[in-house]
Amino acid sequence: MSLGKTIRKYRKIKNLTQEEMAGRLGVTAPAVNKWENENSYPDITLLAPIARLLDISLDTLLSFREELTAEEIKGIVYEVDLKLKEKSYEEAFLWAKKKVEEYPNCEELILNFAVIFDAQRILQEVPKEEEYEKYLYSLYIRVLDSKDESIRIRAADSLVGFYMRKKQYGEAEKYLEYFSTQNPERKRKQAQIYAETGRIREAYKAYEELLFSDYQRASLELHGMYQLALQEEDRERAHRLTEKQKELARCFEMGKCYEISAVLDLAVREKDADTVIDTVKEMLSCVEQIWAFRNAPLYEHMDFKEIGAEFLAEMKENLVKGLRDEESYGFMKDDRRWQELLKETERKG
Repeated sequence: MSLGKTIRKYRKIKNLTQEEMAGRLGVTAPAVNKWENENSYPDITLLAPIARLLDISLDTLLSFREELTAEEIKGIVYEVDLKLKEKSYEEAFLWAKKKVEEYPNCEELILNFAVIFDAQRILQEVPKEEEYEKYLYSLYIRVLDSKDESIRIRAADSLVGFYMRKKQYGEAEKYLEYFSTQNPERKRKQAQIYAETGRIREAYKAYEELLFSDYQRASLELHGMYQLALQEEDRERAHRLTEKQKELARCFEMGKCYEISAVLDLAVREKDADTVIDTVKEMLSCVEQIWAFRNAPLYEHMDFKEIGAEFLAEMKENLVKGLRDEESYGFMKDDRRWQELLKETERKG
């Protein structure tokens, strides 16, 4: 990053206007504007005051190195690994620290260094560990507000681990805020913190909510694969995936309805009258238990909304209406068993 871009970047981080910066340095606003647009450079005597004003080091201010490529970062990281194997922790650390000063704006490199040396501290006994710890912590904080979401989350993740190892769970919890609420890792780590701090019921509930979401996600993914198998007319694969759906529902204690419903679509497509009739009978017999998972031991700490009798009646009515769909079940219209099943269902309904 050029000197002008560096000045502009850190001026904005400090929430200073060009006029405010000029006033504090004793220069004109157009002069600051020229620096930032690279039409001129500040006098050498102003470099130290600029660095102090922007709260950065001269190394950062005077770094003219551009961002590293992924391959260059990979090469430097590989070199760090070698130095950690061949030299002392301190020697490798000092070498890496100089690289950070050389590339102060390369967030990926900074984060990699922090993670590598932090992990190495755990694996081996390091003299003056507290000194290294303070610097590594500063590296995580430095990239915590990166525009790159991946870097932000990895830094936050490392800080959560950093404080959990120190058993400072309140501090660890703060960094969960950097995870999206949709990110399951946030809830998983929260569950770990609950467990470590004796909040057992909350930990169970968090893990159960994760499991419930995992079922829904895995079910949708299996269904997507099932649709692909149908698209390719690969019935053997479609049958295997249907069986997987049944196994999944059984494993996650979702109840009989979820286990058997996966079979129906494929049986209809294959015009398998026997399987259609058997499956529909099972579905009709257990439709009232479609929310059986609410009472499953696997989810005993979760809170589910109450389901009214009207909603269940409407759902059963829609199921019965669906069985009258000519496009799907027309091939069954002359089957005596099917007609009797429909009449019995309507009579009970």
